[in-house]
Amino acid sequence: MPQVAKRDLDGPELLELIIHSLESDKAEEIVQIDLRGRSSIGDFMVICSGRSSRQVAAMSEKLVDRIKQTTGRTSKIEGKDTGDWVLIDTGDVVVHVFRPEVREFYQLEKMWVQGGSA
Repeated sequence: MPQVAKRDLDGPELLELIIHSLESDKAEEIVQIDLRGRSSIGDFMVICSGRSSRQVAAMSEKLVDRIKQTTGRTSKIEGKDTGDWVLIDTGDVVVHVFRPEVREFYQLEKMWVQGGSA
């Protein structure tokens, strides 16, 4: 099997890869928030939902694998074992994958979205 060259993606390119991966895995209510100039945690934040703990864990695992395959970059992942709220830190993009009930409870996007626009 031929080795695919790894690419170093900038923040917007990595964001595009992440959004495409989540859409492919049927993530729901994907919200992207531009953090540039607002926070040092990353350039972008992505928040989305999966329908079940199993889907949340599977989407998160696939996303981490796709990022690794494409860029060679290892992402930090937390919460995959329970599948209620998975945090994936890619460096430039922070991804939160929730079960709908957990997302509703924490309302994370309300802390970051100003004036109702992301």
